[in-house]
Amino acid sequence: MSKKNDWKHREGVVYSTNSDFDYTYEQQAEAETLPPAKQNLRIQMDNAGRAGKQVTLITGFIGTAADLEALTKLLKSKCGVGGSSKGSEILIQGDVRDKVLALLTKEGYKARKI
Repeated sequence: MSKKNDWKHREGVVYSTNSDFDYTYEQQAEAETLPPAKQNLRIQMDNAGRAGKQVTLITGFIGTAADLEALTKLLKSKCGVGGSSKGSEILIQGDVRDKVLALLTKEGYKARKI
């Protein structure tokens, strides 16, 4: 984080007269990845806000960003399409719900189509 814009990320501190004051940022702990059998993933088709393009949306993943990215990469390569991950959601281009459901159940995840 650049020194120039670090004030934008300070919550609740307006000004301090203490010359030795150094703001400490609150760190959010990343959730530990649940085993695949305990994950409850939901697969749905979505096109809202995407100029009418269809995407397969997988939600409900609980875990680290690295594990989410690894699962995204696996799904993208097996389906042969593009996609991305953000937050706890995976976006796969196109309507590939059946293929994603089959892949996730094969990997041991609890998944269902909505």
